[in-house]
Amino acid sequence: MVRGKTQMKRIENATSRQVTFSKRRNGLLKKAFELSVLCDADVALIIFSSRGKLYEFASSSMQETIERYRSQVKDVQPDTSSVEDVQHLKNETTTMARKVELLEAAKRKLLGEALGASSIEELIRTEQQLERGVRLIRARKMQVYNEQIEQLKAKEKLLADENAILTEKFQIQKDQETEMRADFPVLENGENSDVETELFIGPPETRMKQRWPN
Repeated sequence: MVRGKTQMKRIENATSRQVTFSKRRNGLLKKAFELSVLCDADVALIIFSSRGKLYEFASSSMQETIERYRSQVKDVQPDTSSVEDVQHLKNETTTMARKVELLEAAKRKLLGEALGASSIEELIRTEQQLERGVRLIRARKMQVYNEQIEQLKAKEKLLADENAILTEKFQIQKDQETEMRADFPVLENGENSDVETELFIGPPETRMKQRWPN
């Protein structure tokens, strides 16, 4: 199966665009360095950010590399096919710029801006697009709500199971303590005990007579 080419376009979000620029810039500088070391090539790389900040890399002297490039360009005769390719690229760039303008205008209309020159048909189409968008947003919102409810139910069940386990452990411990108290009963007041608590001095016979007189 032949896959279609992925169409590249400008990243609209400024933060995402800056993050992507930093990652791609570092990767490009790294590749330029690796190419110069692994292949012993004379590499010079110049990058200007959208804010005009300069980033560059040169395996030797940047100025000498630029002068060498200029010298090479002077000796190369213009190629007709290259001129045609350049013109094609210019036309494609113009077309892409026009598409970007149309997309920006459509986005402003969706935000309720720049509606003064819109016809009734355009306003109806814009309204229909917004209604479809609202329906999709509401459907997604309900899906998120349902997912959160299911998560809360699962958490509630987990807490209930843990509570049941702790209650069972507490009851077992309570039963064990009750059994231990039953094994060692407390003697009531006035009850006879076999344990001798009085101190007797003398032979055993005297002790026996004192305890059980004739």
